[in-house]
Amino acid sequence: MSPRAASWLAWPLAGASVAMFVASVALYVLARSAQEALGSWDALGDLLVFVPFLAFPIVGALIASRRLENPIGWMCLVAGLFWMLIALGSQYDAFVLAKLGSVPGAVMIDALTQWIWVPPVGILGIYMILLFPDGRLPSRRWRPLAWLSGAVMVLFSVASTLAPGPLEGHPGVRNPFGLEGHPWVAVVAVGTVLLLPLCILASALSLVLRYRRSGSEVREQIKWIAFAAVLVGLVYLSGLLSELVFAPGSLVGEDAPPLWVEIQRNMLMLSYAGVPVAIGFTILKYRLYDIDVIINRALVYGSLTATLLEAYFGGIVLLQRVFVALTGEESTLAVVGSTLVIAALFAPLRRRIQTFIDRHFYRSKYDARKILEAFSGKLREETNLAALDDELVGVVRETMQPTHVSLWLRPDTPPETS
Repeated sequence: MSPRAASWLAWPLAGASVAMFVASVALYVLARSAQEALGSWDALGDLLVFVPFLAFPIVGALIASRRLENPIGWMCLVAGLFWMLIALGSQYDAFVLAKLGSVPGAVMIDALTQWIWVPPVGILGIYMILLFPDGRLPSRRWRPLAWLSGAVMVLFSVASTLAPGPLEGHPGVRNPFGLEGHPWVAVVAVGTVLLLPLCILASALSLVLRYRRSGSEVREQIKWIAFAAVLVGLVYLSGLLSELVFAPGSLVGEDAPPLWVEIQRNMLMLSYAGVPVAIGFTILKYRLYDIDVIINRALVYGSLTATLLEAYFGGIVLLQRVFVALTGEESTLAVVGSTLVIAALFAPLRRRIQTFIDRHFYRSKYDARKILEAFSGKLREETNLAALDDELVGVVRETMQPTHVSLWLRPDTPPETS
């Protein structure tokens, strides 16, 4: 396929994904106008979940049209198509339900499409990682994993369609395509779905081994995708822990989630967009080598934000208890006091966290900075350049680590007299 043909194919596929999302939005609006009850924020949230996944087809079209030999772009395109198809199907059901009160053939359609989430999860979670960044396996030893993963995806899709038992989303209805006389099919479906996360972990291991055996450029590419994945994990874990501590009722569905929980959940959804964006940066190599700075800043300000939030909410809880014990009622002074404490802690805490991260994760750069700071202090106190020659050479050798260091000073020449 020529680059022009690839471009003509890639961008229409991306356009189809965007069109399906726009159609989903239109169906949501029509359903809301037909029946106000369907216009809740829950329904809107179900739709907005898919907004970050629009980045997959767009980034996939960019890669596929410029790096024809790399299958990563086509994987992003296919995964994006599946996500948008899921969104379109969900909003279409809501629209038909609002218009007719029921969805004709819903049981048959859901029974036939209950496997539709498997391809995008397998493509992104297994093959994207296994083939990243050049589109080739790390070595021939990984071929069995690639074949096994494909077999697991296909086998589960078939087994889940034919498994007898209750149909998800339809209480009291059994799978119309289930083989009732063969209960082992359901066992196969459960077994294969448990193999899916194992294949994902094995592909992640391949990325770790590739990082250790590759050169500097590939390592920088892997850092980007690892950073995006870790960001998603940190946002998820921080939100989960915050809800467990401060809003456990919203986590189990007993209480309506407060505004800050909704904001955290939206941030989690937005963080998913970082994965295709990172893939686009690495494959197209745009500002590739800024990743160390980004990781450093993310570690510093992520840790700083988490610490300040814990101190803020913990301070409010502690001060409120003090006010209740003293006056018998809560006071807004607890919020004011916690805010003032956080404002006072911001700068010194940021410096301490920056120093800690530099010392433990960027030791060479941390040592280099300390050496330069010490040398600059000596320059302020020492005026004899001859005494600083050896010191300057040593500083350059330790910080920049060149293959050869030499220092030449122009000799003093007496001024000419006329």
